[in-house]
Amino acid sequence: MNENSIRLRLEDGWFEVCERERLIPGRGVAALLPDGRQAAVFTDRTGRAYAIDNRDPFTGAYVMSRGLLGSAQGRAFVASPLLKQRFDLETGRCLDDEEVSVQTYVTEAP
Repeated sequence: MNENSIRLRLEDGWFEVCERERLIPGRGVAALLPDGRQAAVFTDRTGRAYAIDNRDPFTGAYVMSRGLLGSAQGRAFVASPLLKQRFDLETGRCLDDEEVSVQTYVTEAP
């Protein structure tokens, strides 16, 4: 494992996504996980890494990695690039519809 890599904690251990240098703060990348699911991985301007499910629960499209990062009341969120619903990057909760959420992943980054 590369010591400069961003990793996600999965049920069976850590999964290496990519080297930190490959991520542009405020932009996302999609990562194919070993079980076939997709994660959207982001770093913010402070360098903190986040990961959520890449599937938009409102449309079913795998596009969350193309979403726009922002913050509301001190909480980081990503807005879906399609219908613009906002999802808290720590909890996965939709800020625009409390009944909807996406899976989040614990990240480890140098």
